[in-house]
Amino acid sequence: MNVGDALRDKRVCICGGSGGVGKTTTAAAVAMGMAAEGARVAVVTIDPARRLANALGLETLGNEPRPVDPARFAATGVEMKGELWAMMLDAKRTFDEVIERLAPDTSTRDEILANRIYQQLSNAVAGSKEYTAMSKLYDLHREDGFDLLVLDTPPSRNALDFLDAPDRLTRFLEGRALKMFLRPTGFATRVVGRGTGMVFSVLRRVTGVDLLEDVSVFFRSLSGLIAGFRERATAVNRLLADPGTVFLLVTSPEREPIDEAIFFWRKLKAARMPFGGIIVNRVHHREAEGDPDAVAEELAGQLGESLARKVADNFRDYQVLARRDQTNIERLAGMLDDDRIVEVPYLDEDVHDIRGLRRIQRFLFASEQERGRLFDELAA
Repeated sequence: MNVGDALRDKRVCICGGSGGVGKTTTAAAVAMGMAAEGARVAVVTIDPARRLANALGLETLGNEPRPVDPARFAATGVEMKGELWAMMLDAKRTFDEVIERLAPDTSTRDEILANRIYQQLSNAVAGSKEYTAMSKLYDLHREDGFDLLVLDTPPSRNALDFLDAPDRLTRFLEGRALKMFLRPTGFATRVVGRGTGMVFSVLRRVTGVDLLEDVSVFFRSLSGLIAGFRERATAVNRLLADPGTVFLLVTSPEREPIDEAIFFWRKLKAARMPFGGIIVNRVHHREAEGDPDAVAEELAGQLGESLARKVADNFRDYQVLARRDQTNIERLAGMLDDDRIVEVPYLDEDVHDIRGLRRIQRFLFASEQERGRLFDELAA
């Protein structure tokens, strides 16, 4: 598998998987590789490491894509034939933008945005970044300013958190509890009963906050936006299932992330979402062969027996990890019955700059033969 081939003629690439497997780095490397081949690409990152963000020039970015200076890539030998744009998601701002788009007029928009109940709710929604990530992706796609959008999905303990994001808020807005507030004869009209009204009155005198008025204004204003949220969720779901969209699942070779990738793949298949392949990060090289005891004997004269033995023990541990990785990857391929798997090696340092992204990008965009040669060079 070659990532470039998987993304040919695609408009959206979604990098999904469990947390801690390198999705952000992979998304950045995928976007950089496609831009180098001539596409105009925007990568939406969630929470990149600070040094990686600085390398891409993200430290001053807001909630809209900004171009990455092509000169940043020259030192690594990357000829940027296209354009790379990047942004860091501001979840709260993105949710505010949804309200701004759906509000029927400026008065309703300002009333909702200034409402204390909304501010608390929007912070809660923003705290679960799945909805806002999909919302930003949808808006960028609709604006049609890029050949390819690459989304780094939020860390998630459950694949369904992301796939279900477009519908989750709509279900809340259409839920029975909310409808009780919105019905003229519902709870909202009874909340000012004798006992409750007294509580709100005391709170208003003590805090200066008219909580009942805030609740009333919020639900009254929100009622006019529910249809818009429903239509937006439907449109986002169409985008996810569109032939121009592709999911790349990212994992590491440990058992738990592999299990999560298999689970995610099953959910994509059940939902008929477009699957493009799996990227396995941080793989220990399978060709690290040799007898550790022989290595210790060979190095004893140069390093001393004690240090040579430590080197041999490290080598033995590495071989154990390499065998583990290979076993888990073979199980992954067998469960999926699919050979669209790209292995990216365990590097000697964390990826925190464009040079590191370049190393990963070479493996992602190499042919099978070229990738084998790169692994051999790394082990040499």
